[in-house]
Amino acid sequence: MMNIKSIGTVVLFAATLIWNGCTTPGCTDPNAENYESVADSDDGSCEYSGDVVFWYGEAVSEEMEYIYTNSLSFYVDGQIVGSTAANQFWNGAPNCGDNASITVSKNLGGATSLAFDYEVIDDYGDTWWTGTINFVANTCTSLELTL
Repeated sequence: MMNIKSIGTVVLFAATLIWNGCTTPGCTDPNAENYESVADSDDGSCEYSGDVVFWYGEAVSEEMEYIYTNSLSFYVDGQIVGSTAANQFWNGAPNCGDNASITVSKNLGGATSLAFDYEVIDDYGDTWWTGTINFVANTCTSLELTL
């Protein structure tokens, strides 16, 4: 025959099993690439990505043409991410992914933002712009290149 203490222990053990058995682990952040809507317990597995779009206006394009620059190559984190004709310009910031835009997507892993170095080089090998850009999770950041 069980005493009150033993019954309490069994009930507590059963309640713990039921309580723990009802949770669904996963990524609970809706801004993450791997968000799981059924998850009710964040297990630290969230993965993020962010986008940056580079652009320049007519004044930059005219300056490039004036010095006979034909093309520009864009590098992020030391890797080429795109190139464009120097006479291709925008009248305002394009959206990430717009046709003919230089849009870069970076996997941020478990971080919600990460900084990367960028460089823009002309067809003569001259560096025109260099710096650091912050990629933010689930965000399109616009970077205007000016003279």
